[in-house]
Amino acid sequence: MNGVEPLTVSVVIPARDDAVALAECLARLRHQTVAPSEVLVVDNGSTDDTAAVAAAWGARVVPEARIGIPAAAATGYDNARSDVIARLDADSRPDARWVERIVASMQADPRLDAVTGSGQFFDLPVVLRAGVSGAYLGTYYVLAHLALGHTALWGSSMAMRRDAWLAVRTLVSRDDAEVHDDLDLAFALGPGRRIRFDPLLRVGVSARSLRGHSQRVRRLDRAWRTLRLNWRVAPPWDRWRVRLAR
Repeated sequence: MNGVEPLTVSVVIPARDDAVALAECLARLRHQTVAPSEVLVVDNGSTDDTAAVAAAWGARVVPEARIGIPAAAATGYDNARSDVIARLDADSRPDARWVERIVASMQADPRLDAVTGSGQFFDLPVVLRAGVSGAYLGTYYVLAHLALGHTALWGSSMAMRRDAWLAVRTLVSRDDAEVHDDLDLAFALGPGRRIRFDPLLRVGVSARSLRGHSQRVRRLDRAWRTLRLNWRVAPPWDRWRVRLAR
């Protein structure tokens, strides 16, 4: 890239009992136009073949016994070795240029700390996919932006510089499984850092987390829990004051 050494990328995937979906995700990472330097699958106490599938596809398996995405994701970030730490979920389906777009964004703007993307629910009826996906993610990004004072992160398709993670790794919640880890990480990064939404950083993702009343209620409860924990540290008006002062 114009004589500049390309950034290296580690892809972190927290997974628990997700062998089938994980295999599809890893197959897609195998065919990236820019190959990641490493893929880390954090095995979060799986009882199925998740770890074996990860190893078969050449991923580095990192165990994390504490059940919950916050612990699994943070352990993956801690173990990543590259300049940039990218994140997918086990059911994410990135296109062939997903890593390439991350590298291009980070390389083009050295001040950019993190980038986050969009997605579409691949397992909904075709006529519903675009509308439901757009409404769900659009609502998340708008409301989270108001709560944060800056752009949120979406764990199914995101990336951050490793030095940004090292600066905030002690600020994120690791032991509370009922916290939204991506929103919590965005709170930790704070309004003083630059996070950009890139609509081209798009993945397919399962709608399974939205199926059923109990699942939807649990996600809302997690969102409010994450907000309450972080607003105790810095309420939204203080965060916006910092953002506007920039």
